[in-house]
Amino acid sequence: MPKLLIVTDAWRPQINGVVRSIENLVRDLAPLGIDVDILSPAEYRTLPLPGYPEIRLALATPWAVARRMAESAPDFIHIATEGPLGLLARRAALKHNGFTSSYHARFPEYVSARYPVPESWLYVFMRWFHNAGRGCLVATQSLRSELEAKGFQNLHIWSRGVDTQQFHPNYPAPLDLPRPVFLHVGRMAVEKNVETFLSMDVPGSKLMVGGGPMLEDFRARYPDVTFTGAKAGAELAALYAMGDVFVFPSLTDTFGLVLLEAMASGVPIAAYPVTGPVDILGDSGAGALDQDLRNAALACLGVPRELPRRRAMDFSWQACARQFMDATYTSYGMTPKAHVEEPVADQ
Repeated sequence: MPKLLIVTDAWRPQINGVVRSIENLVRDLAPLGIDVDILSPAEYRTLPLPGYPEIRLALATPWAVARRMAESAPDFIHIATEGPLGLLARRAALKHNGFTSSYHARFPEYVSARYPVPESWLYVFMRWFHNAGRGCLVATQSLRSELEAKGFQNLHIWSRGVDTQQFHPNYPAPLDLPRPVFLHVGRMAVEKNVETFLSMDVPGSKLMVGGGPMLEDFRARYPDVTFTGAKAGAELAALYAMGDVFVFPSLTDTFGLVLLEAMASGVPIAAYPVTGPVDILGDSGAGALDQDLRNAALACLGVPRELPRRRAMDFSWQACARQFMDATYTSYGMTPKAHVEEPVADQ
């Protein structure tokens, strides 16, 4: 049985797209006969990321990480993040059989939003990190084209999926809010551009689901907005289903799992025409893209709920697992053994 070691700085109890993508990947690789090992901060002492205490940084040494990787004895190494563990794993993997990586987040944009560091400098680091591997997995074709133009090499598509049985339109509404309900699910953080939505003049109600470093600040400054904090499971799915429009103000996400979850819940998407929303919506009519986010949000009020639900059905976690392994085999110079048999949305 082939063994895959996934190294990630983002892991439970964090709730974000990286963690959920890896969790679903691990689950759906098992039926493909892949043995998966996870190397995460859970194995080490950690300290909180300054200004973002929900994120814990592993305090590991190069020798400890190299020894742990050697004990795992994987056939394939995948480095999911560019944090402390990712850097140490990169160093160790280059001395052996190499690695693949994935480009989950716009790290240069995220850092530049918080600190006075030019994005161009940070892209030098990102190219150094990812181009040393055998292949880098990206979620969409538009992101692939964008990164290729910036000098990234050996890029492969690894899309994302959604559980359409968990997320569906038929939950009873858990809150009594004036309609229409404009919904957002995600981290309350500066890089998510959430305040653009919060300050937007729309009828009805705004419902914000998620934690993050700016949650309490937003609660204090926007008392007319309903903030629930982070939610999960059926409680989260029910909140999705009560939305009339899902507003996605981010300009920096590389995909946006929340878009698939909202569409599976029958909620049309209002977003900017950028990487992620452009790829996910395609020409499905499941939402509206506009440089004026308010115009997009109001346009979504006329979208039938069956259109976003139908589009979400195109995205399968099982197909994404096969796609991941095909890219892994190819990156390691091997013939792919796991072929995508279920539909993955057009990229």
